[in-house]
Amino acid sequence: MSRPFLLGPDPEAPFPPAEWALAEPDGLLCVGGDLSPPRLVRAYAAGLFPWFNEGQPILWWSPSRRLVFASNGVHLSRRFRRTLRRSAWEVRFNTAFEAVVAACAETPRPGQHGTWITRDMRRAYARLHALGHAHSVEVWHGPRLVGGLYGVSVGRGFHAESMVSLESGGSKVALAALGRHLQALGWPQFDAQVENPHLRFMGGEVWPRARFLACFRPLTASLAPCPDWAGAPFPAAWLADPPPPAG
Repeated sequence: MSRPFLLGPDPEAPFPPAEWALAEPDGLLCVGGDLSPPRLVRAYAAGLFPWFNEGQPILWWSPSRRLVFASNGVHLSRRFRRTLRRSAWEVRFNTAFEAVVAACAETPRPGQHGTWITRDMRRAYARLHALGHAHSVEVWHGPRLVGGLYGVSVGRGFHAESMVSLESGGSKVALAALGRHLQALGWPQFDAQVENPHLRFMGGEVWPRARFLACFRPLTASLAPCPDWAGAPFPAAWLADPPPPAG
């Protein structure tokens, strides 16, 4: 295949196999369609995610290399753990989803101009959140949001979309809290999509597409939301101790 597939108007139509994605640009599979909940849920279940800038058509991707974390494999340095033991931060779930998405979209990042989290994307993920398919992990210092992340759950698969630090270390705490939370739910891995050195340092592993699809397709086959995803708040200081082994 030398060009991406053009999606039709039916949001419940199946996607082409992710294995048919282009080699250049790496992972591009489809163009067009919409950001309706049925289309997004089917995309994540098929191993795809949308990623495009303002003014572009909707682009759907399945990269040849995928970053995956073991739920008990998020690494925090010893120095950061020592700092956490004195922290007054608290981790909460799904209490400020749209605020986390807005922070991810609006916080400047080195070397990045603008954001792929467009207004349409924000509305789309808000709809998924209302349906139980999109969730936030938030890090709070009293009434102030200091970090967080959001992502999409389909079946027993979680796909982290974006994270943000509003104070130093906020996103690290959110990522570690996500891992602990998913481990408690019995979910052994989560998808972090595109590799970068920071996430590799924190324990992310690069999987080839075939391994990723073989692992996650069975987890997402039901297309169901996770009704018990949200958990009780807990002190961020708890994350200073290493996670228990999987079992």
